[in-house]
Amino acid sequence: MQDVSGLVWVLTVLGLVGLLLFDFFFHVRKAHVPTIGEAARWTSIYVSIAILFGLGVTVFGGGQMGTEYFAGYVTEEALSVDNLFVFLLLLSSFKVPRADQQKVLLVGIVVSLIARTGFIFLGSALINSFAWVFYLFGLILLVTAGNLLREQHSDEEQPENFIIRLARRVLRTSDEYDGDKLVTYQDGRRVLTPMLLVMVAIGGTDILFALDSIPAIFGLTQNVYLVFTATAFSLLGLRQLYFLIDGLLDRLVYLSYGLAAILALIGVKLVLHAMHENNVPFINNGESIHVAEISTALSLSLIVGILFITVVASLLSPKGRAQTYVTAARRHANEFLSIETDPAYCDEIFHRLLTEEAHLKSLPEKYRARIRAEDELMELLQRAHKLHDERVANGSCFVPAGAPLASGTPLKSAEQ
Repeated sequence: MQDVSGLVWVLTVLGLVGLLLFDFFFHVRKAHVPTIGEAARWTSIYVSIAILFGLGVTVFGGGQMGTEYFAGYVTEEALSVDNLFVFLLLLSSFKVPRADQQKVLLVGIVVSLIARTGFIFLGSALINSFAWVFYLFGLILLVTAGNLLREQHSDEEQPENFIIRLARRVLRTSDEYDGDKLVTYQDGRRVLTPMLLVMVAIGGTDILFALDSIPAIFGLTQNVYLVFTATAFSLLGLRQLYFLIDGLLDRLVYLSYGLAAILALIGVKLVLHAMHENNVPFINNGESIHVAEISTALSLSLIVGILFITVVASLLSPKGRAQTYVTAARRHANEFLSIETDPAYCDEIFHRLLTEEAHLKSLPEKYRARIRAEDELMELLQRAHKLHDERVANGSCFVPAGAPLASGTPLKSAEQ
């Protein structure tokens, strides 16, 4: 299976296209807010498909190829979770209604899959032609690992790249969404909705992530078929995964450290392999350097172990718990005030906001004191409660069971 036949390639691509079409026509075409149960169900289905495919690779290609596939898949999936942080920031920045976010994510994933396929074949061609490319890939991963250690995900970031700024200047775009339409009419003229811009932003951002993820997976296997399939399966379940864990993303406070360790590990593995295959004239006179290499099986074990420690440490961290509640409360308040317009879903958001406020009250005093000192957050929560009270008074809002009617900021009023 090292040299995969053209028929296998065609069947694999057709299968992936079929999954994307199924996803669009049965889940995304009709705008809706997926429930946690729906997201969990389909995430487990896509993960199961990826695992079954890996078992097939092991049966038909041998244990080494199976290990390479699973190492690549786990690494790409872990890096995809980090991508979700930026997706969350982009969707919040563009104020995309929750029901329309699925289509945005799916289009972005398709664009990314097409672009990454090009990167994969380019990377393979470079590796086959120039052994020194392993040095380059290793350096890229080591630099990326260092950047991850300095990176901070902040709700205040406004991720808007050059392409988006150019598109806003050149294209006629409206400030309002029209469902999930890309084009609408404004003052009798056809204009683009922000939906197109956010799709471009998601797709473009995911392409940039490929500059890190593709060298990473080539550090685990140079089999183009395995690189392609591991990358594709990690992307296919990304939309469902987003709706399943978006409430937990900010809880993973140590994820960047874990990913930095993984990328550094693969970077070192690539450099060691480059030294073993060395033909660069100014390094050891172009002769191979006999160094110990890191096996793929050891890499897989270390990657899984690092991810396990990272997730457990994050979930047990009081700082992570506080950060999760604050971020969720801010997000729900913003959605309630300025993004969502459907009355029924607004009621659901407000009920979630009350839940997060209850969580905030349960935190240790040192964290509650820091939260009370955040004037912007306190003012945001107060505005949300005031608007809810006005809607209740006008009879335009359902009052969730147990919901307080006080318009003051609950976190402050409850402790005074």
